[in-house]
Amino acid sequence: MPNSINIGIDGSFAPWVGALIPDIRQEILLITDPGREEEVITRLARVGYDYVIGYLEGGFEAWQKAGQEADRIEQVSAEELATLLQKHKNLQVLDVRKESEFFSEHMLHAENAPLDFLNDSMVKVDKNQPCYVHCAGGYRSMIFASALRARGYDNLVDVKGGFKAIKENGQIAISDYVCPSTML
Repeated sequence: MPNSINIGIDGSFAPWVGALIPDIRQEILLITDPGREEEVITRLARVGYDYVIGYLEGGFEAWQKAGQEADRIEQVSAEELATLLQKHKNLQVLDVRKESEFFSEHMLHAENAPLDFLNDSMVKVDKNQPCYVHCAGGYRSMIFASALRARGYDNLVDVKGGFKAIKENGQIAISDYVCPSTML
């Protein structure tokens, strides 16, 4: 839905709600998969978010069936990203994993922009160019892309499968692995 933020229930839901919605009195309107409304409300309440003002009955499907405007985050595969990088040397790629994950191993062309620090990280995005975003597997990059999209950033592209897919693809240069414990 336009101007919404996608924080998936099947990931680290509560920590990301806490990180991205600092005001526990923020009114929240939910769009969930049908039948999961109560679960989401309960999980929000457990971490202090008691201002759920309602949910869209029938979820996103009901929104679409009503003919309402829908938004989407474009996605590319790791293979497509590799092809784009060969053609465009200055392609903007953001790795939204934690700094420790990034320094442990990362795509050489990427810049670290941790989701944990969204307001600081968003200044790294050039609104006038496509920006390819990835995390470890796709959960955090979708949160990042949807949060920025809600703020008017229209050129964000999610890399399906995240760093795991990039590494498995083998066509994109990555840094040597550094054991995280050596960075303490």
